[in-house]
Amino acid sequence: MSETLDHEDVERRLPADWERDGDEIVRTYEFDDYPSSVTFVNDVADIAEEEFHHPEIVLRYDEVEVRFTTHDAGGITEKDLRLADHCDGEY
Repeated sequence: MSETLDHEDVERRLPADWERDGDEIVRTYEFDDYPSSVTFVNDVADIAEEEFHHPEIVLRYDEVEVRFTTHDAGGITEKDLRLADHCDGEY
């Protein structure tokens, strides 16, 4: 099991445009249209499946909200920050 990161470590290492929301990190991505939003969700789903670490994803017409936490650790871990970086690479 992964160890949770302390508040200061999360804040220091949080990728740009991501925010901490309790025991989760969250970012909303904006797109020009629905097909672009869906493509992004599918790309994130592929990454999540490869890593066996699945975010909560909320799909709207022109935006997608992504939330990461490590449930079995009870908070934010290195894996969450790493996968947030991967999501940014898909954007």
